Amino acid sequence: MTDQNFKCGYVAIIGRPNMGKSTLLNHMLGLKLSITSRKPQTTRHQILGVKTVENGQFIFVDTPGIHSGGNRAINRYMNRAASSVIHDVDVVLFLVQALKWTDEDQLVLNKLEGVDVPVILLVNKVDRVSDKDKLLPFISEISGKYDFANVIPISATQGDNVQQLENYILTQLPEAPPSFQEDEFTDRSTRFLVAEIIREKLVRELGNELPYQTTVEIEQYKDEEKITRIHALILVETKGQKIIVIGDKGARLKSIGSKARKDIENLIDRKVFLQLWVKVKSGWSDSEASLRSLGYDAD
Repeated sequence: MTDQNFKCGYVAIIGRPNMGKSTLLNHMLGLKLSITSRKPQTTRHQILGVKTVENGQFIFVDTPGIHSGGNRAINRYMNRAASSVIHDVDVVLFLVQALKWTDEDQLVLNKLEGVDVPVILLVNKVDRVSDKDKLLPFISEISGKYDFANVIPISATQGDNVQQLENYILTQLPEAPPSFQEDEFTDRSTRFLVAEIIREKLVRELGNELPYQTTVEIEQYKDEEKITRIHALILVETKGQKIIVIGDKGARLKSIGSKARKDIENLIDRKVFLQLWVKVKSGWSDSEASLRSLGYDAD
């Protein structure tokens, strides 16, 4: 890992919401780091995912989807988090959906103006395209919108062309020693990852019933001899949302906790006792101060 030809660098994964950025990161890492759901704007934070191979180290930066609309502080935070990273990395991966170009894709592309690092266009979800004859004209059209270093059609879920993508990224990274130990896979704390797992189950369980005014705060994380005890707080904005999260006789909250506990046990490889509470904190998602207190770096 200290060879003079070793390469190491930061790789931003950007795109509009629900493009498969977190799915791609998880596939490349070979583990579940970023939470996923079919709902847009599931990812809220920049998350580093580290992959070390024989001759290089990729430091992937998963970002929230850049989106228009939504004037709450949480929306402004997510857009800042995604936009700020573009000028601080060595390579940018720009994900778009096969056969679909939207105003929000153009919004992301506009933010790439002035970027002086290689930008790789990834045309994702090609496995869902039934008429493959339409794919090449679409790729040709989008390729003309920017001076991309490369254009690669992929399937983040199936892994199509992902190895080819990694091989190409490595050619674009600078020669440098590794920034992380070989066994490290993220810069985030276990408490953060646990909170994200709970939030993923919350988002998936609620479907379209609840807007995005929910977040998770870990109040207690204690390793005992044979078990880890975790107390987590689910914050919502109204009493009605609290009722929805808890469900009939607590059934929904119990389901969220059960599913989260299994993933947390897989993450930390220990038995877990997980206790969840739901609390109303009105206006938290539209308050910069509240966001900072909850671990959202609003700068």
